[in-house]
Amino acid sequence: MGLSGILHVEVEVKSPAEKFWLALGDGVNLFPKAFPKDYKTIQILAGDGNAPGSIRLITYGEGSPLVKISAERIEAVDLEKKSMMYSIIGGEMLEYYKTFKGTITVTPKDGGSILKWSGEFEKTGHEVADPHVIKDFAVKNFKEIDEYLLKQSGV
Repeated sequence: MGLSGILHVEVEVKSPAEKFWLALGDGVNLFPKAFPKDYKTIQILAGDGNAPGSIRLITYGEGSPLVKISAERIEAVDLEKKSMMYSIIGGEMLEYYKTFKGTITVTPKDGGSILKWSGEFEKTGHEVADPHVIKDFAVKNFKEIDEYLLKQSGV
């Protein structure tokens, strides 16, 4: 098994793509409020929190299986395609992965959405597992966001 790789996952949700994309964009406010078990705080250290170059410091709750703090930089955003790429630039995750870049894309499907997440990584050593736990955390978050949005809209 090599030190580098990419994990992919797709999750189908009931929330419309536009609504889900807006929720992701408001993650700094929404996630700690709606999902305190997973997110204690999300602070914007640079930029507006969503534009390329923005840096966010995330303090995770007890629901986070691997790390408690991470800093991420928004690398690219495509509003038309509802896609965002970020990289981890600080925190405990860098003890396990020299580099980690995530991409999230929200695509409309039959009134709901398909969420595509990928994580490109380089491990610090052969003993480090591929980041399936991070992929699983992303899937869990997507499902929780969907449930939250559906509850908010009374569905």
